[in-house]
Amino acid sequence: MPVRATPAIPSGNAEYTAKAKEINERMEAQIPASLRLSPNLLADLPVDVTGIPETCGLLTEKELEITELDATGLCAKLAKGELTAVETVTAYGKRAAIAHQLVHCLVDFFLDEAIERAKELDEYFAREGKVVGPLHGLPISIKEQVPVKGRFASGGFLSLVDISKDDCLMIKILRDLGAVFYVKTNQPQSINHLETVSFHGRTLNPYNINLTPGGSSGGESALLALKGSPIGLGNDGGGSIRDPCAKCGLYGLRPTSNTLPKGGYHHYHFTNDGSVAATGPMCRSARDIDFFISAVRATQPYLKDQMLIPLPWSVPDKLDRKIRVGIMMHDGVVTPQPPMLRALKLAKAKLEASDEVEVVDYVAYEHGLGYDIIREIYFEDGGSTVRRVLKEGGEDILPLTEWVISPPHTFEHTVLQSWDLRYRRDKYKQAYLDYWNDSAIDVLLCPPYPGSANPHDMSRYWGYTAIWNLMDYPGVVFPTGLKLDPKVDVAYETTEPMSESDKYFRDFYDPDYMAGAPVCLQLVARRFNDCMLMAAQKVVERIIKS
Repeated sequence: MPVRATPAIPSGNAEYTAKAKEINERMEAQIPASLRLSPNLLADLPVDVTGIPETCGLLTEKELEITELDATGLCAKLAKGELTAVETVTAYGKRAAIAHQLVHCLVDFFLDEAIERAKELDEYFAREGKVVGPLHGLPISIKEQVPVKGRFASGGFLSLVDISKDDCLMIKILRDLGAVFYVKTNQPQSINHLETVSFHGRTLNPYNINLTPGGSSGGESALLALKGSPIGLGNDGGGSIRDPCAKCGLYGLRPTSNTLPKGGYHHYHFTNDGSVAATGPMCRSARDIDFFISAVRATQPYLKDQMLIPLPWSVPDKLDRKIRVGIMMHDGVVTPQPPMLRALKLAKAKLEASDEVEVVDYVAYEHGLGYDIIREIYFEDGGSTVRRVLKEGGEDILPLTEWVISPPHTFEHTVLQSWDLRYRRDKYKQAYLDYWNDSAIDVLLCPPYPGSANPHDMSRYWGYTAIWNLMDYPGVVFPTGLKLDPKVDVAYETTEPMSESDKYFRDFYDPDYMAGAPVCLQLVARRFNDCMLMAAQKVVERIIKS
């Protein structure tokens, strides 16, 4: 029996239950009757719901055509007057409403407001004969933690829910560039899970609703996978862009930190300078990553946000030399599950057969140690702030929140212990850089996660993404075109686990239950090499899919 999306996570606290119920009923009431799916359909959903938006009869042929376009293609048509902003946002708004009923991905839906803004943009285009900016009329979905004026936002806890008094800097920039906002998307309790479940309820993976869409930007990934958005905004402190993109077959970049503005985002009650999160795009094509960041960086946001690094953004069409691609088959801690290992082997074989790249076997450098360091960095207060904020909202702690703030990685640090932790961090980062340089690779191809999407509440290892947050290395995730096939991805090649975490992933692996999950890979480069990374990604993906 497939998992069903739950509209709210229950609690024994009556005040919490009433408030969560009110918030979720408000969200459900925002979906108009004209966009409601049949109760009979919802009562008997297939495991894979990705085909329902096309067959449910709620979208016109033109709306289906519009929602097939990526962000770059949409903006090109909008700039030529081949599409209006109103018809574009209407199509995506309708499809987002359908997606929410299938996988519970939204926390706010304000299509009427978006259409009013789209009308203004269309009037400007008719009057001036040009667009207001490169993102003119582009619908962009926004993760809940990102403040949009007049809309609900939170830091991952019921007690922190508020209505944003103003746009944060990123939203102001996107709005000035012509973007249109119409939905906000779900995130997990604490915004520190590779899962998406909170007081808003649980979000499901469209390719297999028994599985997680990843996290913490899992509402975004589920919506994008159902083509209810052309491009979304995520935030990545341990994998929260790359993980959900990987689990839903999407493209996503965690850039070098402070490439893009994130000032004003919720969640900074719980972070410190030990490891810095990065904001970035989640999308349906690699070119959309370049398109989005080029538009934002062209506004010189570093003149408005003193944290940002004023580096130019220019992805070359071609690299002037052969790329040296390291391939890391595992991180020495957790063995990739069979579909991920199959994707890596196929990629390696195709890259080795190409004369465009040079392939290097790459052995992970003490990833277990690096993972221990960043896990310790995440909650230097021992998780006391999380527990306090949960108590203030009468909110029960969820299993993955308990896991991420539990010993041995999490304990309350003295000032001297925090200083020592940063010393160990910096020593590790220097040693890793030396090791990378000795390997002489340009980019590293590796898993973004030990497997494809896993059953709900099972994501208890972040090492394949968090290690690059520790290093502050940019990482891009992209689909391979493969999916978990229970007839092929039957069993592990080896029987001995490398660690307790490895045993954990072996024990829950069930190819029949997890069938259909997309398989993505991750490409990583050294800090500040984001543009080279995106140029290399184009080459690597083309070779792998040739």
